[in-house]
This record gives sequence, C-alpha cells and structure tokens, in this order.
Amino acid sequence: MSIVFARSPRSSVGVEWELQVVDPATGRLAPLGPDVLGELHAAETSGAERVHKEMHRCMIELVSARRTRVPDALGDLAASLALVTPAFAAHGAALTGAGTHPFENPTEHEVTCTPRYVELVERTRWWGRQMLIFGTHVHVGVDDVNRAVPILTHMATYIGHLQAVAASSPTWAGQETGYADNRAMMFQQLPTAGLPEPLSTWQDFEDCARDLRQAGAIREVNELRWDVRPAPAFGTVEVRACDASSNLAEVGAVAALVHCLVEEAARILDAGRALRRMPRWLLAANKWYSARYGLDAALVEEAGADPVPLRESLPGLLARLAPIAEDLGCEAELAWAGTVLEVGNGSERQLAVARSAEARGADPGLAVVHHLLAETTAAVPLAPERA
Repeated sequence: MSIVFARSPRSSVGVEWELQVVDPATGRLAPLGPDVLGELHAAETSGAERVHKEMHRCMIELVSARRTRVPDALGDLAASLALVTPAFAAHGAALTGAGTHPFENPTEHEVTCTPRYVELVERTRWWGRQMLIFGTHVHVGVDDVNRAVPILTHMATYIGHLQAVAASSPTWAGQETGYADNRAMMFQQLPTAGLPEPLSTWQDFEDCARDLRQAGAIREVNELRWDVRPAPAFGTVEVRACDASSNLAEVGAVAALVHCLVEEAARILDAGRALRRMPRWLLAANKWYSARYGLDAALVEEAGADPVPLRESLPGLLARLAPIAEDLGCEAELAWAGTVLEVGNGSERQLAVARSAEARGADPGLAVVHHLLAETTAAVPLAPERA
C-alpha cells in the first residue's frame, strides 16, 4: 500500500483546538455546534472555514492556517474564537476548553450526523459512545518522507511530558477519577488509538496501514488515531496526545513544546545522530504515570535509567529547547510550559475550584465550568480564587 506524503515546509506549524459548547447558566453542554456553524456558513462569514464541526453536537474545532510561527497560529485561533463567540452567545451558549466536561454523562450527548462519526459509534459501540473528549492537536511540517517515522518515534518518547503539561480531565461523568488526564485513558479504548505502533521506516507505516486495512480494522489512514501519527495529506507529524486547554496561553505552551521538539529532532538528523527511542513498554509506563499523576509523575528518560520526577526534568527540557524556540519565534509560548509548574495544570486548577466550591456549599461542577469560561475569556490560567 503506497501512501503519498505531501510536500510541506520544514517545521511549519498548525494547531487544532477542540472546544465545548456550554450553557453558562447551568454549566451543561449545549448541542448547538452544527446549527451555529451552519448559520455562519450560510451567511458566507469570512473566517468560518477555519471552524469545524466535531464528533458531538456540543463541540466545535478551531483550526489555524499553516504557519511558520506558533504566535501566528494562535492568532488564527484567537480570531476564530472572536468570530464564533457572539454567534453562540446569540443562542445563550459560550465556549470553553478542557479534556472532559466536569459532570456530563457522555452517553447522553448526540453524535454529529456525519457518515464518519455514525460509523465510528456503530463499529465501537459502548466505547464509541463514551468519546465525549476534547483535545489539542499540533501539526509540524516534515520536509522529507524518510524522516517522518523516525521523528514520530522520537516524539512518542515525550508523550508523558506533553500529557502532564496539558492535563485537564480529572473527572468523568461527575466523578473524580484520580487521574490528571482521564481523557488519555478513555481515548485509548478505541481500537486504533493510543500509543503509535513501533515503526522504523515509512515502509513500515505503509505495511501497517495495508495490513490493518486488509484486516478490516481501518478503511482510511486517518482512522489511525495514535497519540503521535503521520498526517500524509498535510506532510506533517501530528501530536494528538494532549487534552484541550481552557485558554490560549496553554494551547500555545503545548504547540511551542511540540514545535521545538520536532525541530530539535530534525537538527539531530541533520547532524547524522540517532533520535531518541524507547521500548513500547516504557512508553506505556510513561503514558500511564503521566495520565495518573500529571505534573507529579516520574518518567523514564531513557531505557535502563531510573524515572525522574517531571517537576525536575521539565525545566531542563525547556532550557535545552530555548535556543530553538528563539529561532522559531515562540520563546514566550514555550515559557508558559514552565509557568504551568507554578500555576498548576488544568486538572490541578479544576480540582482546587471544585473543592473550594464544596467547602462553601456551592455546586462544584458549575463552579468548574465558570472557572473554565473565565480562563477562556482571559486567555491565560487563573488562580482558582480569582474565578
């Protein structure tokens, strides 16, 4: 099975941000996505082409153009958010982000009626109906098809770091799960989601896709919903491991971290050196520990080594990437990944808000939704007491 990998400028960047449509009065999800987007498209609203329907009617996706700098991609997302916010407000709804909703029952929400999503639920049944989850996806251009799989494999060793920074899904159907990133645990239940397969070459990827297609597991390559995957149509490596964030600053932190890591990998290959690689069992261990403990996880940095607390390793990683961030024009955005260590990731802030609300006798789920909405408006993380 031959798969064409499109031509793409090296280290171009694009960002996709999945958002929740909520009723601010009740905090509940509102199934208005396709209706409002239909109104915008019917009116031929400029910029509406960068706002997409998603799997559930209570969600939408903002998509940047292909850019050379993360700040420019964030500018696209900010413009799209400004475009759609009043359109949803006219229907009594607002937009925010998190890996999961703090209290909704996922099986009660209607799937968008497109063949792709209807088939997904029909094939995967109970697990497919659970997929009320929201992510941030980052594409980075790779200018040589022969580099795509080695860079993918390299990026898989950083899934734990990325999950921990972005983690914002501590609850499921109103219950605290004990996981910082419960979305990661839910999503991997789909048959072709979770960690990427252990590959070495583009031929390996083509063979994998061919075999899975022949086995009936997939029909199209884009049904490989790995945490990190090639996106042949765009000529990119796409990182999909991260929860959706509530604010653009944290979206930028994730995008800058991915952007810098992929460019670093390209520079390592330029120098004729080998990229980072780990056995799948260590990738799985890092993924689980990161999903479970978030910023308090200890991750294995190389085979045979003891795990290192993320709070110790992340500053060193960011310092190593700082010169690359300067070259790519995303220094400020990368710095936000370090700020998360100070303000807490989304999961930590949500839990703090919920516990504060409980102590006051208020509705914790509604308090979390209001906090998320406040962060989306502010475009930065907020201390729980300011929400």
